[in-house]
Amino acid sequence: MPELAGIHHVKIPVTELPRAVEWYGRVFGFKPVIEFPDADGTVRGVAGEMPGLGTTLVGFRENAEAARGCQGFDPVGFALQDREDVVAWAAHLDALEIPHSPVIEASIGWLLVFNDPDGLELHLYTWAAHGVDHSSRPGYGRLISSPGAPPGL
Repeated sequence: MPELAGIHHVKIPVTELPRAVEWYGRVFGFKPVIEFPDADGTVRGVAGEMPGLGTTLVGFRENAEAARGCQGFDPVGFALQDREDVVAWAAHLDALEIPHSPVIEASIGWLLVFNDPDGLELHLYTWAAHGVDHSSRPGYGRLISSPGAPPGL
């Protein structure tokens, strides 16, 4: 099988493009670099960079129906290194007055959960593991014992 070269972009549906661009800019440092005008010239989509994501672009596209359908869902988890980074992000969100979960001891690492303006659930999850086995808890991940299985979610 040919090998993938990473994640090119993540596209998030939104109800109001200017609001999303402003919010993701304030929270994550999002900077638009490409816009997508419709046939009538109205820009209903943008893609851009967020610090820490390397060459992976994040895109936003006005699509109210899709945005409503994604409310409460977490299609992407942004990576943090360790628990201290989660605590720093909690303080950052507090300063912006954005409600969030407490620091959660998740399946493998630590997790912080909050919502964007359209109710999309955003996860900040650590690469560092906490070493506690939660595999017997409902809703928590457990390792799959097969060759090539990922190290857990």
